[in-house]
Amino acid sequence: METLQDLEKKLSEPSSRLIKDIRDIKGDIMILGVGGKMGPTLAKVAKRACDQVGVNKRIIGVSRFSSKNVRIDLEEHGVETIAADLLDEKELQNLPEAENIIYMAGYKFGTVGNESYTWAMNTFLPGKVAEKFKNSRIVSFSSGNVYPLTNVSYGGASENHQTGPVGEYAQSCLGRERIFEHFSRLHGTKLVQFRLNYSIDLRYGVLLEIARSVYNGNPIDLHMGHVNVIWQGDANEMAIRSLMLADSPPLILNVTGPETVSIRWLAEKFGEKFGKEPVFLNEESETALLNNATKAHKLLGYPLVTLQQMMEWVGRWVEIDGETINKPTHFQQREGAF
Repeated sequence: METLQDLEKKLSEPSSRLIKDIRDIKGDIMILGVGGKMGPTLAKVAKRACDQVGVNKRIIGVSRFSSKNVRIDLEEHGVETIAADLLDEKELQNLPEAENIIYMAGYKFGTVGNESYTWAMNTFLPGKVAEKFKNSRIVSFSSGNVYPLTNVSYGGASENHQTGPVGEYAQSCLGRERIFEHFSRLHGTKLVQFRLNYSIDLRYGVLLEIARSVYNGNPIDLHMGHVNVIWQGDANEMAIRSLMLADSPPLILNVTGPETVSIRWLAEKFGEKFGKEPVFLNEESETALLNNATKAHKLLGYPLVTLQQMMEWVGRWVEIDGETINKPTHFQQREGAF
């Protein structure tokens, strides 16, 4: 893949698993917060899957659409769009009903200094959405940040691991889960808490940040020495397909790749590709923010795009100076300040 068109086509290409399951997801699908990094391709892959099997299902994307180009692109691909500020009570209530809701609205980067807005978006708004769509199935995007740092040898926190969010962003994410859980229990709303950690494509993500650092000779901090990653296309498909798993009380799913990935190893592999020696700072800590996604893999299957494939694509993207999104992950952050 060497163009944005190639990338978008790959990300929105439905797998045989999604094509099979889209038939069994009854009703329309509405994506709240569709304008973010993952939302546009999630909407498009859902629409392409419906078209391929001839299912008459509305795919509706809701966002403020600060970028008009995103809205135009979605509509050109057959996705219906609604411009709305979800925090505006009137605009939220005016949204149509939908049997399936994928909740992607949230706020992370910029939390420090804007904590009240973070809590409004991540904890107050979910309560309003849960009341509005109490009769829908809901997949709510959450984060692996709700877990504490765990020992690298432990293999990552599983869904029954005690939560321990560090910092106000992570705390507000757990708040979002608790609010959705409350309304799920109150109304019997079927729901999935979708704990994602970390999605990537070629324009953003941990692999891109490491590869660019190696390519440009910038030092790489090893203090957070291990991560999990998953291809955005796989994460999006898992989110759509997990609508069939929604339950009350909510089902919790960790969603990421199967590997605990060493940052040092990643940098050295990219160094071999680029013919450059990585520059490191600090030493690896014994703990890291890691998820164990074996439950999701059992229910939904392993991700289709391998770590090696992701590295090859990202490495080539860096070599050709492909377009990137200026949204660093801050995966090195151990104090939860985003």
